[in-house]
Amino acid sequence: MTQVKAYAAEKADKPLAPFKLDRREVGENDVEIEILFCGVCHSDIHTARNEWGGTMYPVVPGHEIVGKVTKIGSKVSHHKIGDTVGVGCFVDSCGHCSNCEDDLEQYCENGNSQTYNSKLQDKKTITYGGYSTHIVVTEKFVLKVSDKLELAAVAPLLCAGITTYSPLKHWNCKKGDKVAVVGLGGLGHMAVKLAASMGAEVTMLSRSPEKEKDAEELGAHHFMLTTNEENMKKMANSFDLIINTVSAKHDYNEYLALLRTNGTMVLLGVPPEAIPVGAVNLIFGRRSLVGSLVGGIKETQEMLDYCAEHNIVSDIELINIDQINDAYERTLNGDVHYRFVIDMASLKN
Repeated sequence: MTQVKAYAAEKADKPLAPFKLDRREVGENDVEIEILFCGVCHSDIHTARNEWGGTMYPVVPGHEIVGKVTKIGSKVSHHKIGDTVGVGCFVDSCGHCSNCEDDLEQYCENGNSQTYNSKLQDKKTITYGGYSTHIVVTEKFVLKVSDKLELAAVAPLLCAGITTYSPLKHWNCKKGDKVAVVGLGGLGHMAVKLAASMGAEVTMLSRSPEKEKDAEELGAHHFMLTTNEENMKKMANSFDLIINTVSAKHDYNEYLALLRTNGTMVLLGVPPEAIPVGAVNLIFGRRSLVGSLVGGIKETQEMLDYCAEHNIVSDIELINIDQINDAYERTLNGDVHYRFVIDMASLKN
């Protein structure tokens, strides 16, 4: 075992603080990574504060990881020392269920191993995430990252990027489609960039008029305030696809009415309580209300390659690790454009 520096939450009501953890020795199929940057996802906050339940303390969050390979196992063939790589939301899966065989490890029927607050496939070893100087990951779950892009801004692609890319690809977003994005935050800003790059006519739906300029700069063709009843009536039966990133309680029915016949609304946010949906809004128009998680390893690599080709990264604010607790509060207050990323060099000093 190798001891490394990290930041951890020891209890739900305690701030994150310096912590030391043991990383396993590099096995024959393993890759050791020196972490350069780690994005801050809202899931990190939910987990650190046990808002979803099931947090195993101490917890080291972080699943938007970019770094350099420092050591490889004897059977590793796809990565070499010095390579720039990434690690996303999970670090292993059973490998033999129907979903894993279809490159859908995110839906592993036997439970994948999340990058933190989870257990490896031995069902014993607890995982610790990217708020640390190093991590050891099975080769298959290590992704290649292009050095052509700003590496700090690549980190959020490992969660926010793939979470929005996956539904856009699955529901065949293409040139000429009319796509709406609900909520301009960490997920929403990536959905706008990606949908626009795929040739869609993108409309940003927001409750905040001050976000109009940002939406335009990100690539949105239109901006509509959802607090304006006339706007909502005007947009009825308008969209082929709606990417809904909002985690706060809101009325799904209002947005379903904006879909064309055969249109689809994809839920990416998880509101704190169940939201009722009227059957009429689905039946009259043959509309679909669906959900989507992150992508599998194959699709995540496809997304990283696509973003390198189209020069797409997240809009970020780079912070030092000792600013993490303030960053959590600012995230909750919507005071970030649009993702915090930790410079992990600040942990080594």
